[in-house]
Amino acid sequence: MIVYRIGKRKYAGDWSGRGAQMAGGRWNRKGIPAIYTSESRALSLLEVAVHLPLGLVPPSYSIAMLEVPDALIEVLDPKTLSENWNRFPPTDETQKLGDQFLLAMKTLALKVPSAIIPDEVNVIINPLHPDRSHVKIIRVEDFTIDRRLFHPK
Repeated sequence: MIVYRIGKRKYAGDWSGRGAQMAGGRWNRKGIPAIYTSESRALSLLEVAVHLPLGLVPPSYSIAMLEVPDALIEVLDPKTLSENWNRFPPTDETQKLGDQFLLAMKTLALKVPSAIIPDEVNVIINPLHPDRSHVKIIRVEDFTIDRRLFHPK
Protein backbone atom coordinates (compact mmCIF):
# COMPACT_ATOMS: atom_id res chain seq x y z
CA MET A 1 0.00 0.00 0.00
CA ILE A 2 1.26 3.47 -0.86
CA VAL A 3 0.80 6.02 1.94
CA TYR A 4 1.73 9.68 2.42
CA ARG A 5 3.00 11.77 5.28
CA ILE A 6 3.11 15.58 5.27
CA GLY A 7 5.13 17.29 7.95
CA LYS A 8 7.52 20.09 8.68
CA ARG A 9 10.54 19.89 6.42
CA LYS A 10 12.97 19.84 9.35
CA TYR A 11 11.45 16.51 10.46
CA ALA A 12 11.34 14.92 6.99
CA GLY A 13 13.96 12.32 7.91
CA ASP A 14 12.59 11.53 11.36
CA TRP A 15 10.86 8.15 11.34
CA SER A 16 11.01 7.64 15.12
CA GLY A 17 7.38 8.49 15.84
CA ARG A 18 8.64 11.00 18.41
CA GLY A 19 6.17 13.75 17.44
CA ALA A 20 3.17 11.53 18.14
CA GLN A 21 4.94 10.19 21.23
CA MET A 22 5.33 13.71 22.63
CA ALA A 23 1.88 15.04 21.71
CA GLY A 24 -0.32 11.96 21.59
CA GLY A 25 -2.92 11.59 18.88
CA ARG A 26 -6.22 9.99 17.99
CA TRP A 27 -4.67 6.51 17.95
CA ASN A 28 -1.97 6.85 20.62
CA ARG A 29 -1.46 8.39 24.03
CA LYS A 30 1.52 10.54 24.99
CA GLY A 31 4.52 8.31 25.54
CA ILE A 32 3.71 5.81 22.78
CA PRO A 33 5.53 6.44 19.46
CA ALA A 34 3.58 6.21 16.20
CA ILE A 35 3.93 7.38 12.60
CA TYR A 36 0.68 8.73 11.13
CA THR A 37 0.24 8.37 7.36
CA SER A 38 -2.71 8.66 4.96
CA GLU A 39 -3.91 6.82 1.86
CA SER A 40 -3.78 9.97 -0.29
CA ARG A 41 -1.91 13.24 -0.54
CA ALA A 42 -5.18 15.15 -0.10
CA LEU A 43 -6.13 13.33 3.10
CA SER A 44 -2.61 13.80 4.43
CA LEU A 45 -2.96 17.54 3.84
CA LEU A 46 -6.36 17.64 5.56
CA GLU A 47 -4.96 15.75 8.55
CA VAL A 48 -2.29 18.46 8.92
CA ALA A 49 -4.55 21.43 8.12
CA VAL A 50 -7.23 20.52 10.65
CA HIS A 51 -4.72 21.20 13.44
CA LEU A 52 -3.52 24.60 12.19
CA PRO A 53 -5.10 27.96 13.04
CA LEU A 54 -6.95 29.71 10.24
CA GLY A 55 -4.77 32.43 8.76
CA LEU A 56 -1.48 30.73 9.62
CA VAL A 57 0.13 29.46 6.44
CA PRO A 58 2.49 26.67 7.43
CA PRO A 59 6.06 27.17 6.23
CA SER A 60 8.54 24.64 4.93
CA TYR A 61 6.65 21.38 4.63
CA SER A 62 7.59 18.14 2.92
CA ILE A 63 5.67 15.12 1.72
CA ALA A 64 6.89 11.55 1.95
CA MET A 65 5.59 8.71 -0.18
CA LEU A 66 6.01 5.32 1.48
CA GLU A 67 5.24 1.75 0.54
CA VAL A 68 4.02 -0.52 3.33
CA PRO A 69 3.63 -4.22 2.47
CA ASP A 70 -0.09 -5.12 2.53
CA ALA A 71 0.66 -8.32 4.44
CA LEU A 72 2.00 -6.23 7.34
CA ILE A 73 -1.12 -4.06 7.70
CA GLU A 74 -3.91 -4.94 10.11
CA VAL A 75 -7.33 -3.43 9.35
CA LEU A 76 -9.51 -1.98 12.10
CA ASP A 77 -13.19 -2.59 11.38
CA PRO A 78 -14.89 0.82 11.76
CA LYS A 79 -18.11 -0.94 12.78
CA THR A 80 -16.44 -1.84 16.09
CA LEU A 81 -16.08 1.84 17.04
CA SER A 82 -18.60 3.80 19.09
CA GLU A 83 -20.74 6.50 17.52
CA ASN A 84 -18.55 9.34 18.82
CA TRP A 85 -15.13 7.83 18.10
CA ASN A 86 -14.18 10.74 15.82
CA ARG A 87 -14.93 13.65 18.15
CA PHE A 88 -12.27 16.16 19.16
CA PRO A 89 -10.32 15.90 21.35
CA PRO A 90 -9.66 12.20 20.70
CA THR A 91 -11.47 9.70 22.86
CA ASP A 92 -9.96 7.22 25.31
CA GLU A 93 -11.52 4.52 23.13
CA THR A 94 -9.39 5.23 20.06
CA GLN A 95 -6.25 5.92 22.06
CA LYS A 96 -6.61 2.62 23.96
CA LEU A 97 -7.18 0.70 20.71
CA GLY A 98 -4.13 2.31 19.14
CA ASP A 99 -1.95 1.78 22.21
CA GLN A 100 -2.98 -1.89 22.39
CA PHE A 101 -2.07 -2.32 18.73
CA LEU A 102 1.27 -0.52 19.05
CA LEU A 103 2.32 -2.31 22.25
CA ALA A 104 1.25 -5.79 21.07
CA MET A 105 3.77 -5.61 18.19
CA LYS A 106 1.75 -8.18 16.17
CA THR A 107 1.80 -6.29 12.88
CA LEU A 108 3.69 -3.30 11.55
CA ALA A 109 0.76 -1.03 10.68
CA LEU A 110 -2.90 -0.45 11.46
CA LYS A 111 -5.38 0.85 8.88
CA VAL A 112 -7.93 3.10 10.61
CA PRO A 113 -10.74 5.39 9.43
CA SER A 114 -10.00 9.11 9.17
CA ALA A 115 -11.84 11.22 11.74
CA ILE A 116 -12.19 13.92 9.06
CA ILE A 117 -13.50 11.67 6.26
CA PRO A 118 -14.47 8.33 7.84
CA ASP A 119 -14.75 6.56 4.48
CA GLU A 120 -11.04 7.22 3.86
CA VAL A 121 -8.18 5.71 5.81
CA ASN A 122 -5.05 6.58 7.67
CA VAL A 123 -2.34 4.04 8.35
CA ILE A 124 -0.59 4.10 11.71
CA ILE A 125 2.93 2.65 11.49
CA ASN A 126 4.66 1.27 14.56
CA PRO A 127 8.23 2.63 14.41
CA LEU A 128 9.38 0.09 17.02
CA HIS A 129 8.11 -2.98 15.16
CA PRO A 130 10.82 -5.39 13.94
CA ASP A 131 9.37 -5.24 10.40
CA ARG A 132 9.83 -1.44 10.24
CA SER A 133 12.68 -2.01 7.78
CA HIS A 134 10.11 -3.32 5.26
CA VAL A 135 8.64 0.18 4.87
CA LYS A 136 10.12 1.58 1.67
CA ILE A 137 10.61 5.33 1.43
CA ILE A 138 9.85 5.99 -2.23
CA ARG A 139 10.57 9.69 -2.09
CA VAL A 140 10.53 12.77 0.12
CA GLU A 141 10.10 16.17 -1.50
CA ASP A 142 9.21 19.74 -0.66
CA PHE A 143 5.49 20.39 -0.43
CA THR A 144 3.93 23.81 -0.85
CA ILE A 145 0.56 24.26 0.78
CA ASP A 146 -1.78 26.52 -1.17
CA ARG A 147 -2.18 29.72 0.86
CA ARG A 148 -5.88 29.95 -0.04
CA LEU A 149 -6.59 27.11 2.38
CA PHE A 150 -5.60 29.28 5.32
CA HIS A 151 -6.89 32.74 4.51
CA PRO A 152 -10.32 33.63 5.86
CA LYS A 153 -12.62 35.13 3.23
